[in-house]
Amino acid sequence: MRRHLIMALLATAAVMPLTTNANEHNDTDMALAGDKGGIEPTLEADIVSRFIWRGQDYGSVSLQPTVGLTWRGLSLTAWGNVGLTQSDYNEVDLTIGYEHPCGLHLSLTDYWAAEGRLADNHVVEGNIGFDFGPLSLDWYTNFAGDYDRTDTGRQAYSSYVEANVPFRLLTCDWTATIGAVPFRTDFYDSASGFAVVNIGLLVEKEIAVTPRFGIPLFAGAAANPSNKGLYLWCGLTVGI
Repeated sequence: MRRHLIMALLATAAVMPLTTNANEHNDTDMALAGDKGGIEPTLEADIVSRFIWRGQDYGSVSLQPTVGLTWRGLSLTAWGNVGLTQSDYNEVDLTIGYEHPCGLHLSLTDYWAAEGRLADNHVVEGNIGFDFGPLSLDWYTNFAGDYDRTDTGRQAYSSYVEANVPFRLLTCDWTATIGAVPFRTDFYDSASGFAVVNIGLLVEKEIAVTPRFGIPLFAGAAANPSNKGLYLWCGLTVGI
C-alpha cells in the first residue's frame, strides 16, 4: 500500500510541471492570437500569374509575401513582389494603418521599387477610406518621394479613388471594383485628366484539402479604359 502511494505521488509530481507549462503556453498563444486586444500576426504569400495593380500591368508570374502585426486596430505590414525573372518588377511596401470599428480606416504606405538603392525610388502615399458594409470607398494621394514628380520636378500629388462592392454568389466571394484618377497624372499610365483606370471583378474560394486545412484560390479580370488594357490573372494564397 505504501509503495503504491509513493508511486502515485511521483507520477503526480512528474505530470504537474507538464500541465503547468501547457497552460502557460495556451495562455500565451491566446494573447498572441488576439484574445481581448492581443497581438495578431500575419504571415502569408500569394502566388500570382500576373502582377496587376490599380489597372496597371507590372509583370508576369510573381511571389507576393506579406508579414504583419495587428493590435487593437493598428497594423504594421510589409508586403513585397518578387518576379521570377531578372527583368520582372520587384517591390517592397511598408504600411502603417489604423481601422476603427465604425468602418473608418487610415494608412501611410512607403512604396519602394526594390531594383534601386535603399535611399531612392520611394513614393509615400496617404489613404483615407470608409467601409459601409455593402460598399467601401478609398482615396489615395502621393505626397512625398522620388517617383511622383511633375516635368518641373515638383511633387505631383497623384491620386486615385476606388469603390469596392463585395458580395456572395455561387459559394464564392466576389468583389466588384471601379477606380479612377481625379486629375492629370503620370503615375497612372499618364492620364491627361479625370480618367477611369480600373474596372475589375475578383472571385475567391477556399478549396478544402483536409477538414482543417484549405487553399484559398482567386482569379480576377480588369479593364483599364484609359490605356485600353484588359487583364486576366489567377493565384493562390498560402500562410498561417
